[in-house]
Amino acid sequence: MAEPRPRARVGVLISGRGSNMAALLYASRAADCPYEIAIVIANDPDAPGLALAAAEGVPTFAQSHKGLKRAEFDAIVDVRLRAAEVSHVALAGYMRLLSEGFVNGWAGRMINIHPSLLPRYKGLDTHQRALDAGDTVAGCSVHLVTAELDDGPVLGQTRVAIVPGDTAATLAARTLIAEHQLYPRVLAELVTRERNPDYLLGLVRKHALALPASEETLSHGMPAFRIEGGKMFGYFTQDHHGDGEIALIVKTSGADEQAMLIDADPDLYYRPAYFGPSGWVAIRLDGGDIDWELVDERLRNSWRLVAPRKLADLPI
Repeated sequence: MAEPRPRARVGVLISGRGSNMAALLYASRAADCPYEIAIVIANDPDAPGLALAAAEGVPTFAQSHKGLKRAEFDAIVDVRLRAAEVSHVALAGYMRLLSEGFVNGWAGRMINIHPSLLPRYKGLDTHQRALDAGDTVAGCSVHLVTAELDDGPVLGQTRVAIVPGDTAATLAARTLIAEHQLYPRVLAELVTRERNPDYLLGLVRKHALALPASEETLSHGMPAFRIEGGKMFGYFTQDHHGDGEIALIVKTSGADEQAMLIDADPDLYYRPAYFGPSGWVAIRLDGGDIDWELVDERLRNSWRLVAPRKLADLPI
């Protein structure tokens, strides 16, 4: 029986009561939850959420941001997150604008929950703004954090009806229930997406189809990529012939290069049995923490090996 995959370690940043932190924490107690809360960090040492986290046995850290420049404070937080060996960061009522360097350091791995249906009502006072606009529906969104406030790609949303007589307070209270349901689900999807075949195929497709004169087709039951009307340069395999692997298969210069790659890193590369002694090599994609620059390089090399002369000299 295969060993269970280790759970992703998540750091949560709060500024106050931490109700969304609590929702993430209690969801993580389920046996099938793919993440655990590794640390809770607050920019206010008196934040009530710290006491809850500590009572639940979660390590905490707090330091006031007062008197520190934004980048200086974020550097302190970053050190604590990395010391806790977290792979993802969840903002849960964290009332701080983040420095660009901090955001870039966690790009694609830091999410936030916002009490509106983004892109509507970025920033504060979302519930009152929805009421003032005469909306019949409000809601909440979870999005990837980017340098611009509340502007990253939306990963999930829940709609919340606005009922007659609603105030900003009543709407906020009902939306908070939706937030507590939405946030754990989206976080779980985020930390497992690099093992999700559809997500991985989407990224492979993005890299492969960026190459000149490339197109996608189906070959041997697998999504495949070729020079238009010509030779294949990549295959995406998911448990093909029951091998249990999710991988990208690319062409090498021959058996010697194939063997060299496998010998150098057998955890990353393997010989796809059903391709015969052709020099094709498989790159495992389901191990997490994928080096997409390497994937892109191998795809480009494979493309060059099959490209006709009129294309082979194009800069890629």
